[in-house]
Amino acid sequence: MIRRKNENWFKMLFIWEGSVLPQILPRLMLLFSISIGIVFLKGTLFHFKIPLNPAPFTLFGIALAIFLGFRNNASYDRFWEARKLWGALLNDTRSLARQALTLSGYSSTSEEVETFINYLIAFVYALKHQLRQTDASADLEKRLYTEIVLQLKAAKYKPVILMKEMAIWVQKAKEQRKVDSIIQAAFDQNLDKLSDIIGGCERISSTLIPYTYRVLLHRTVYFYCLLLPFGFVDSLGWMTPFIVIFIAYTFLALEAIADEIEEPFGTEPNDLALNEMSRMIEATLLEMSGRPIPDYSVENSHIID
Repeated sequence: MIRRKNENWFKMLFIWEGSVLPQILPRLMLLFSISIGIVFLKGTLFHFKIPLNPAPFTLFGIALAIFLGFRNNASYDRFWEARKLWGALLNDTRSLARQALTLSGYSSTSEEVETFINYLIAFVYALKHQLRQTDASADLEKRLYTEIVLQLKAAKYKPVILMKEMAIWVQKAKEQRKVDSIIQAAFDQNLDKLSDIIGGCERISSTLIPYTYRVLLHRTVYFYCLLLPFGFVDSLGWMTPFIVIFIAYTFLALEAIADEIEEPFGTEPNDLALNEMSRMIEATLLEMSGRPIPDYSVENSHIID
């Protein structure tokens, strides 16, 4: 995700990184070239063309803008739900760490508590990699024992396996009389919340906006933009290419933004910063347990959020 401080209004006009202009610029240039050709050939090849005026495009443009607004709202709802789920993940992992540190009978510096905290941190990274369909091995090897890493290698849903290991940890603590039934139930309640977060993220990741909406909107936007020069050439003349590009930029950019944030767990500039959020959760859990926080600026300098 691109993070920027509030820029001056004039600088905002020329921002390149983080905008969708690099993606749609080739299409805009193609449309600009077509518009120039239509203006140039007006009165020769298009001498007998059906006359058009801007009025139908105005009415159709309003309807298209409403449809684009629906598509962008649907995409942003998915983005915002994903962000709320990861916000809940931060809260629930903190709660579980606090319970392990203060409610269990183990010392806060014991190996058992350190293992549980490592499970929580590994859980966060495993969920991130599952959602992005990337290899979690490197992150898990840094934070877990070899036996658990080997067990997770064969697992498809690694966060679920780690959640089971945390439940086993609580059960062993109960058997050793380090926690009672009430505290075990409190642990279980927060583990259930982690399960809900996994399910919510998987629902967003696996269920996209119906494909027919995307196809219909895509075809309509491009057909509308290709017809624009024919509708404006009689009234605007050589200004047609510039006006067409300005209108097309708005519609094409809205479609591109909707496509980008529809899958919030990706690595495009405006997707969720999962790397940063994973590091933040790890840092707060390590700080709670009194352990040093890694220098992420060096360790992850090659990673793009």
